[in-house]
Amino acid sequence: MQKRKYWLDLFSPQTWEEFLATDQSVSGFRESKWKTVQRIQPGDYLICYLTGVSRFVGMLEVTSEAFVDSTRIWKNETFPARVKVKPVVILSLETAVPIRQLQDRISIFGSEPTSNSWSGHVRGSPTLWKVSDGEAVFEALVSAEENPVHRPVDQRKVRTRLTTIESDKGPVTVPEDDDPPSPPAVATKETSEHTEIQWLLAKLGSDIGFDVWVATNDRNREANGQPINRISRIKDRLPRQFDEVTNRIIEHIDVIWLRGNSYAAAFEIEKSTSIYSGLLRMSDLTVMQPNLKIALYIVAPEDRRDKVYEEITRPTFRIRETPLHTVCRYISFDTLRDQIEKVQPFISYLRADFIESLSDEVPHTGD
Repeated sequence: MQKRKYWLDLFSPQTWEEFLATDQSVSGFRESKWKTVQRIQPGDYLICYLTGVSRFVGMLEVTSEAFVDSTRIWKNETFPARVKVKPVVILSLETAVPIRQLQDRISIFGSEPTSNSWSGHVRGSPTLWKVSDGEAVFEALVSAEENPVHRPVDQRKVRTRLTTIESDKGPVTVPEDDDPPSPPAVATKETSEHTEIQWLLAKLGSDIGFDVWVATNDRNREANGQPINRISRIKDRLPRQFDEVTNRIIEHIDVIWLRGNSYAAAFEIEKSTSIYSGLLRMSDLTVMQPNLKIALYIVAPEDRRDKVYEEITRPTFRIRETPLHTVCRYISFDTLRDQIEKVQPFISYLRADFIESLSDEVPHTGD
């Protein structure tokens, strides 16, 4: 007898709550996923994974063939490619199973369980998973249902969503920031360093003569008591010369330097364990706007240099028409701090190419 198949079914906290508010008999996916949804058969299981909090929250058994229905279930999107389901396991957010808890049991973690490469496997659905991985998740969910362990949920993460927008190149995921905004009074050391570098880049751009964009949910932060939104030449709006998908990607980039309506440079600051979301934004930008002439930089601590090089040359970024490592350069935190301090007396006389002089190319030795 053929084993049942396991499919990843992504929910945000919001769409999960909306699903629970129904009779829990239908799960849906975007119209662009119709061909994949047609492969799902009665008896297959849907692994319910919650974005933002990174937890497995349930398992659903499929009870019908795929069908199309636009009856409103979810508030913000239709998800018309649907299958009928019945719950097998449903957990609360607090008792849901953190994906990291299964790092030794499911294959998406590969040989480096401390890496965040697994996140690429939970960015779209439905996705067919290995049977062994699906069974491991199922066992963990049943165990959590029988012996619940309550783990607090960061409410800021509950409010965070992965936004996916349809474009003429297919669905594009616009990842929100890894580091949700928090009041300065309770900011972590990691958050403070991220904000410090963000402030330095914004202030440098302003001093050189650029208009400056800072990601919307970061601009109310402070670095050493100096609010980012008090920097001169901070822009409240971006030039609207692109499609909706590109605009959404650009809005979440940490810092952008602008010359009028032209984009001069974009910076992603990667202090956290994961550097994946920033690279995805950069990569999606180069795909959506291949003719856009903009300098791209990943800014990270020196001890993260090798990790940046490793991630930026991953196949997912390397096989594109414009490989990311060929257009994106690296700047270390220490170099940025030291050089800005040295040029402070004459900073307003610097040229735009000063920032390139601080950066390094990403080495690439081929496949």
